[in-house]
Amino acid sequence: MPQPPSKPVHVAILGGTGYTALELIKILLRHSGVTITAVTSRTEQKPIGQVHQSLASRLELKLEDLGPKQLAERADCVFSCLPHGVTAEIVPELLAAGLKIVDFSADYRLDDAATYQEWYDHKHPDPTRLGKVVYGLPELFGPQIRGANLVANNGCYTATAILSLAPLVKAKLIEPQDIIIDAKSGVSGAGRSAKQNLLYCECNESLSAYGVGKHRHTPEIEQIIGRFTGTPIEVIFTPHLVPMDRGILATIYSKPTRAVTQTELLAHFREFYQPHPFVTIVDHLPATKDTSGTNFCHITARVVRGRILTITSLDNLIKGASGGAVQNFNLMYGFPETMGLL
Repeated sequence: MPQPPSKPVHVAILGGTGYTALELIKILLRHSGVTITAVTSRTEQKPIGQVHQSLASRLELKLEDLGPKQLAERADCVFSCLPHGVTAEIVPELLAAGLKIVDFSADYRLDDAATYQEWYDHKHPDPTRLGKVVYGLPELFGPQIRGANLVANNGCYTATAILSLAPLVKAKLIEPQDIIIDAKSGVSGAGRSAKQNLLYCECNESLSAYGVGKHRHTPEIEQIIGRFTGTPIEVIFTPHLVPMDRGILATIYSKPTRAVTQTELLAHFREFYQPHPFVTIVDHLPATKDTSGTNFCHITARVVRGRILTITSLDNLIKGASGGAVQNFNLMYGFPETMGLL
């Protein structure tokens, strides 16, 4: 297990204009083991406080377009908030320069290049690393994350689904096929770029499904959950856009392999997540407001007409992205897992 550094870790944030970068900066500003030394953008070169007004006077850095060598001169670790396909183009140079990386994109989450190309519509820039990079969900892969140089941070929907399903699949309490994931997310899950369907008049007072049968998180959920069973996992994943800023609520339906009670399920979840500070098993039905602005995930379970229902909420920008990334960073450097997050 790595020991915490004796002095603050110098951190660079790539792709600093988006929502996840903003949340990440807010968390790192209260992390006593970190100094933010660079924030990059390929399109904006201006003070960070002009792009994210809430950071005015809190972080006196200018957005810059920096290459791997320049980053290595300023930083020990890089959080990459760049789009899919972009981070993998520079990861080999970043690693060669001695940097550690937490990647927010999906570039290293999947196991093989063919699956990546099928779901992301382009060839992977660094295919030889696929299947070898640790998946950044600390509750399931903490030992592998400790001391890693490159971590594939989980997606927001995938964190919700995997945290809900892993305890059941690992204990063989549910059938690995015929799993239905019905999930709703706030508008921030689509990023900060202007899109017609995200305009106020388009999404306000409306609830809509999207990516039906073809959402990119489907293979990620199946591959990661599949690591806990000897048979393939099959899920039907349907995401929905909800007219709220942030948050995810997922209701997941699965078939039990034997008769099971709600009391037994809740006890099993509590035992599974007892060592993990950011997953809370609740008796009530969770809501997105319960976890908004926090790094916590709330899970409950019910048995309804022979099906197991798990109902889970988390903040897509924090536990589903930036907070989970800081958990990974803390494990990589030997800090307490909760540092900067409580």
